Amino acid sequence: MIPPWQTGIVTKIIQATPNTRRYWIQMPEAPVFDFKPGQFVTLDLPIHEQKNKRWRSYSIASMPDGTNTIELVIVLVEDGAGTNYIFKEIKEGSTFTMRGPQGVFTLDDEDLASDLIMICTGTGIAPFRSMMHYIKTHSIQHKKIDLIFGTRTKADLLYPDEMRDIEKALPNFTYHPTLSREDWDGHKGYVHSIYESICAGTPPKKFLLCGWKVMIDEAKQRIQAMGYDRKSIHQELYG
Repeated sequence: MIPPWQTGIVTKIIQATPNTRRYWIQMPEAPVFDFKPGQFVTLDLPIHEQKNKRWRSYSIASMPDGTNTIELVIVLVEDGAGTNYIFKEIKEGSTFTMRGPQGVFTLDDEDLASDLIMICTGTGIAPFRSMMHYIKTHSIQHKKIDLIFGTRTKADLLYPDEMRDIEKALPNFTYHPTLSREDWDGHKGYVHSIYESICAGTPPKKFLLCGWKVMIDEAKQRIQAMGYDRKSIHQELYG
């Protein structure tokens, strides 16, 4: 069942990276906005006469916490009508018409009973941030989890301190940030070489992919080339 449209009020905005902002949105029509980590909401933006050309969906970056406020992390797309409207017109106190939660990019018991590799680029880290905070806060049993986050430069990293804190708190969770256009003391290049290295000679795993189509398409090809079945891959496509 598709959730009804409701009003969301922007309560806080923070510039996270040079081209990315974090938006906190409260839904005053409900005392609690309940969702599963990994789900998304859809915004109806006044950017076109046709309904389906006004809709933009974003993964929820915060975890369910018993309140009616969620966090979205949104990157400015230069030629994107939706993000240009959001970045130019939306201020603290502005309202959205929105609906949700929706989506099946979530963790179940079978996933948590397997070694997981989470692979993301850019704002694709949003659903994984929600999942990892939820796992940590509720002490949910799980096997080994590797989160591989690819971006261009160190300034583009989202939630790096939070991921490091979760890594310290959960011995079987490893955070692998990698930069494609800047030298530093961490991983360099793209995400693909990292999961290929992790998978070498190890037990079967499940893969969660979130990001732009180019990354996801290449990752699916490489993962299946390593001998994994298509059913071991779960994806959330951006753009």
